[in-house]
Amino acid sequence: MTESIRRPAGELEAAVLSALWAADGPLTPPEVQQALGGPLARTTVATILARLHDKGTVRRIRSGRAYAYSPAVEDHAALAAHRMHSELDKGADRPGVLARFVSRLSTDDEALLRDLLRRAGGSGEPG
Repeated sequence: MTESIRRPAGELEAAVLSALWAADGPLTPPEVQQALGGPLARTTVATILARLHDKGTVRRIRSGRAYAYSPAVEDHAALAAHRMHSELDKGADRPGVLARFVSRLSTDDEALLRDLLRRAGGSGEPG
């Protein structure tokens, strides 16, 4: 008996983004499917690309009757920052979200954040 193993959407999204980052230019869904290898259906790849486009993490341009996709974020760090901003933008209590985020930072991460804020022109200290 053969069982189909479903991968989480986040895992598929990460694989698709990795394929786009590795490419020299925009890729169509069949090209992404080929780059990924394995048994993924073209429709599954197209769905993941459409979801990534809706989230703003990929751009698309017309390529014949279809679309070709390219990353809208440069790397994993930019992707994580994009996701963090998206989450902040969803909530009505932005100060609360930021306060809870900061309260859970390790001492090293807190020092790094203060240093980054100082370099970006902020004091890093409560005002």
